[in-house]
Amino acid sequence: MRYLHTMVRVKDLDASLRFYRDLLGLVETRRSEHEAGRFTLVYLAAPKDQARAEAEQSPEVELTWNWDDQDYDGGRNFGHLAFRVDDIYAACQRLMDGGVVINRPPRDGHMAFIRSPDGISIELLQEGARLAPAEPWASMPNVGSW
Repeated sequence: MRYLHTMVRVKDLDASLRFYRDLLGLVETRRSEHEAGRFTLVYLAAPKDQARAEAEQSPEVELTWNWDDQDYDGGRNFGHLAFRVDDIYAACQRLMDGGVVINRPPRDGHMAFIRSPDGISIELLQEGARLAPAEPWASMPNVGSW
């Protein structure tokens, strides 16, 4: 398993970049605009981690800016922790066997979401190529929110 990023939802991308980049000193490693979903993702890393982060080998902070106004009450501005795993199906099975609810099953062989005992959302991503769809995951419904 490899730790990837922590996602934070932001209301004002310019103000957030001024804070994280200009004042705190993090470095923007990449950015993507998603017009269909109406959001922008900006990844930032500590200066000493920049080269490794650009190769997705060092943890980053992911700023998610939703273009439409939203209120992030109840801690919704904190998004999730993300980890890359060697086998998403085995990881989810181990978690489920331990009593963890799989909120967003890995139906696509690539991504799943769970929650910590304190309600922190955790994203699991398959290392390398997506795995072929497999049961019970392919037909499992979402449970709750993530």
